[in-house]
Amino acid sequence: MEGDEEMSALPADGWLVAHPPPRRARLFSLPPTKDGYTVDDWLRLPETGEWIELIDGSFVVSPMPAYDHALCAGRLRAILLDAAPDEYEVVETGNLRVGDDGLIPDVVVGHADAILAGPVALSASDVVCVAEVVSPGKVNRERDYTIKPPRYAAAGIPVFLRIDLEGHGTPRVEVFHLGKGAYELVAEAKAGTVLTLDQPFPVSLDPAVLTGRRRR
Repeated sequence: MEGDEEMSALPADGWLVAHPPPRRARLFSLPPTKDGYTVDDWLRLPETGEWIELIDGSFVVSPMPAYDHALCAGRLRAILLDAAPDEYEVVETGNLRVGDDGLIPDVVVGHADAILAGPVALSASDVVCVAEVVSPGKVNRERDYTIKPPRYAAAGIPVFLRIDLEGHGTPRVEVFHLGKGAYELVAEAKAGTVLTLDQPFPVSLDPAVLTGRRRR
């Protein structure tokens, strides 16, 4: 009708710039293998925005952790870094060569010289402690309770920390030291109690500070 503006199904100029389409996942291909993939194959994977580990020659793909998981890992890293001597550095979600596997612990404490050299992946021999934050879910619990700890132990990593968030705001921290080829539980604490570690260096914390509102 006269006076009506022309209608169009096409977006106005500049609309796509202001409203970009959703980002698509980046696909990648790998050559088939009969004997399983290697750590070198794992390190050649492109960045996809997913959490990819190599376990028993197969790639295990997980979504990025939820925010409570990431918050807990970040706070633990800050506590450990504040207490660490100069010869150590503390990082989150670093690639780690563990035997024939490629794992990604939530927090890694390693020798400063090795970390500052900027490798794509650390060797287990350069690591003195790893920590895993356990999110709710059967698969998550099996990975952090059954699958990964024995591999860290077999690689000779002296200390393993496990923080369980199953209590929804009441985290529980377990501390394991390497014994004769396996980890031994040496301490544990829930929110509201103080946990003191003597390895890999002295540090004390109340697990309550790992979740919830910041405590000043």
